[in-house]
Amino acid sequence: MRKEVKEKPRYAVVASVQLPSVSDVEFEASLAELRDLAKTLGFEITATFTQKRASFDTTAYLGVGKREEIRAFVDNEPVSVEFERKPQAAADPNAGKIDVVFVDHEISPSQARNLEIEVGCEVMDRTMVILEIFHRHASSRAARAQVEIARLGYMAPRLREAAKLAGPQGRQRSGTGGRGAGESHTELDKRKIRDRIAELQLEIAAMDVERKTQRARRQERQGIANVALVGYTNAGKSTLMRALTGSEVLVENKLFATLDTTVRALHPETMPRVLVSDTVGFIKNLPHGLVASFKSTLDEALDASLLLHVIDASDPGYERQREVTDTVLNEIGAEAVPRIRVFNKIDHVGDEAAQAEREAALRAQYPDCLVMSARRSDDVAKLREAIVAFFQRDRIEAEIFLPWSAQQMRGEIYAHCEVLDERADDEGTFLCIRGEGDTVKGLSERFGQA
Repeated sequence: MRKEVKEKPRYAVVASVQLPSVSDVEFEASLAELRDLAKTLGFEITATFTQKRASFDTTAYLGVGKREEIRAFVDNEPVSVEFERKPQAAADPNAGKIDVVFVDHEISPSQARNLEIEVGCEVMDRTMVILEIFHRHASSRAARAQVEIARLGYMAPRLREAAKLAGPQGRQRSGTGGRGAGESHTELDKRKIRDRIAELQLEIAAMDVERKTQRARRQERQGIANVALVGYTNAGKSTLMRALTGSEVLVENKLFATLDTTVRALHPETMPRVLVSDTVGFIKNLPHGLVASFKSTLDEALDASLLLHVIDASDPGYERQREVTDTVLNEIGAEAVPRIRVFNKIDHVGDEAAQAEREAALRAQYPDCLVMSARRSDDVAKLREAIVAFFQRDRIEAEIFLPWSAQQMRGEIYAHCEVLDERADDEGTFLCIRGEGDTVKGLSERFGQA
């Protein structure tokens, strides 16, 4: 009988510099987010090192004293300075084996290299952490290609520092001839990266054309309305998606649990038929390379007739969530798309009194918002009604007469309109219909107004 091999736990520490322009609340929220990102990668954070500085150290991000402090912790040496450390970490024999130092900013290649040398272990900045998560979670061909472009773009300027760490061998030149002939390995690698990015961009462009063509055909054929769920990662979008569509989509308490766009029909189905799509979640300081490379994923938001902006009502920093999402939507050109602000997870806000207080505050600040829990069927029903009402706001009603000789047209009428009522006499059928203005007017002209 084979013994199950238990995966060895991986330990890490978090380090960050608080600049004068960053408030304590913003600073702590960003650190908490980085810890969650580390958790998604499977790390346990055993300590957090912070310091206040007027600017980042140009050599290695952190000041000399803080770097020595982290080095002592990594080597499991006693230190005189105090820092935030989990109590269980001190008693754990593995606590001294730190695998990674996570840095809560994007730092330069030279800063990362120098910091790794001084602290004695791998350093991952915030951008690298997010790229690694995207790399692990992307499953579709398009998403994998987009992630690879972002990773290659991030790694290209870091090849020189990697070559320095590798020593003289990493700087050898290829080719023959006199001094300076040929290309260095670093230059060759950079050229390969540029070629690979160009190749991937062509693939993505072809996939975008194919996807847009399929989407246009589907909309023309079925008259489908589109709703896109947008918002901060871990705000409950996937849970809400499942509640609205009755589908089985991944629901996991991790940042970026899913990257690929999921599209399902609103259930029960309505007229017009409404498709709901769940887009990739946003995050504070989302790398611009990822915003660009995930443009096709976020195109669901651009093509949508309505956005459901999902915000975690239980997060004290919900206003920051709103700002981050609005900023990213503006960057991709979706600021003009109509939206409903949905404050989700209200059931996570303490007791009933605390929930009522938070809900009142949210409604006062955003009068048109919906405050709800995706786990309450009544709340989901109200949201569904709001979605249906949005798509029916410009629909008109009319009564048309369909003679018995034209009953074969009933299928077309039911496919494009909502039939509110019908009655029959010896001549044919009277149908009370509601639908898009042009559709209803066209049917009225063909069959005559009753």
